[in-house]
Amino acid sequence: MQSLVIEGYLAADPSILSAQGSGKKRASLRVLETTRFRKADGSAGERTTAFNCLCFNEATAENYIGPFAKKGTRVVIQGHVENDTWTSRDNVEHYDLRVIVADIRLKNRREQAGEHPQAGHEVQEPASGYDLEDDIPF
Repeated sequence: MQSLVIEGYLAADPSILSAQGSGKKRASLRVLETTRFRKADGSAGERTTAFNCLCFNEATAENYIGPFAKKGTRVVIQGHVENDTWTSRDNVEHYDLRVIVADIRLKNRREQAGEHPQAGHEVQEPASGYDLEDDIPF
């Protein structure tokens, strides 16, 4: 089995899909990874590769990817590669590689400007009597 780690950005909001028979949730996402390099003539070059990824872990798909992963989110994915083949309506056979996600980390989960914190995540004042915003006297 080929293991790999990809660090890149989501090309679009992930799709949370339900399996037809069991109803189990899975996430489908596309990750873009850009490599920068120098060409032989010394000029800068850049190559972007897109990876189609599937996460079959239902809890991860519903509770982590669904609410927090959005287009442009920086992600680190660990998984393995599988071949995918299908025949189109015009009887042409297609081949694709996809990454089956074993672990995913979202790198910029901080609140966006203008968003309100989720319930239960209130900011508490320090327990001591000190105001952390005061200037330090030395």
